[in-house]
Amino acid sequence: MEVVKKRKAKQNVINIAFVLLLLFLVMLSLYIGKYPLTIKEISQILLFKSLGKKGVWEPMAENVVLGLRLPRILAAILVGSSLSLSGATYQGIFKNPLISPDFLGVSAGACIGAAIAIIMSLSSTYIQLFAFFGGLLAVMLTLTIPKLIRSDSNIVLVLSGIVVSGAMSSIMGFIKYTADPQKELATITYWQMGSFSYVSMGSIYSVLLPIVLSCLVLFVLSWWIDIVSLGEKEAKSLGVNVSYVRNITVICATLLTASSICIVGTIGWVGLVIPHFARMLAGPENPRLMPTSYLMGAIFMLIVDTINRTLGSAEMPISILTGLIGAPFYGWLLYKQRMRLQ
Repeated sequence: MEVVKKRKAKQNVINIAFVLLLLFLVMLSLYIGKYPLTIKEISQILLFKSLGKKGVWEPMAENVVLGLRLPRILAAILVGSSLSLSGATYQGIFKNPLISPDFLGVSAGACIGAAIAIIMSLSSTYIQLFAFFGGLLAVMLTLTIPKLIRSDSNIVLVLSGIVVSGAMSSIMGFIKYTADPQKELATITYWQMGSFSYVSMGSIYSVLLPIVLSCLVLFVLSWWIDIVSLGEKEAKSLGVNVSYVRNITVICATLLTASSICIVGTIGWVGLVIPHFARMLAGPENPRLMPTSYLMGAIFMLIVDTINRTLGSAEMPISILTGLIGAPFYGWLLYKQRMRLQ
């Protein structure tokens, strides 16, 4: 009992340190940029605007802080934490450390939805909406296949996700083949690689509710995920409704992934890599792992996006940077898992 208390106290200290680090990085990200700002200007703009008062500063400074940097910072925190928490949930519920948030086909479905909206020349709001429902539709298809063959196995669900993802990728290839190479194809390709360049406060507000509700549900169910991860037979012997817990957690994790994709496009590796780093610090128990993974994902994505927008004359798609970090780690992970895979 004493050991458990010490582990909880240690984890609380780590999470508090991550919260403080995140707050520091937020201020640093507001300060760093190609347009020079002082800490005093940033503090005044944030404080006076939150209180509804007028201050004395350059209009450009206010536009940079509230119109450009703050939305990107908030989006990076939301997307990074959501993808990381989603990845930790999938890896826990399916007992597989090599699973990422998009393995049920949500990313492929969201890409198809966004591509259709782009081809129809719709606004960015409709692109987000089409992407969101495209991701949800793909996951609904994945969840329907096991029911059609009357199977309740995790393996069948994973295989269904592979089938749906493959089908969606083929449809996406056809859409790109028929798209206008001068306009539509370039936009679709850039969207697939992810970017925070066009994020606004409106797009953040549009996904805030599903993200907050999904996170709360997953945190509440974290203990049940631990029980389900023991195995289906063991969980059922303890009186747990495995299908109910699994479906609820999969739906919430999917909402997190779809909400993230619909505002910034596809971002790879975060949901796969960050939960493993968090597991090294917090251990495998989900009640401790998930909050740590949530905070580490927010910190990671904020750092990556800040580097991306401050270095170089032009921004590159965010998935390039996350891939440069994630691919080597994934290779190392496969090496560590080689005996188990055999």
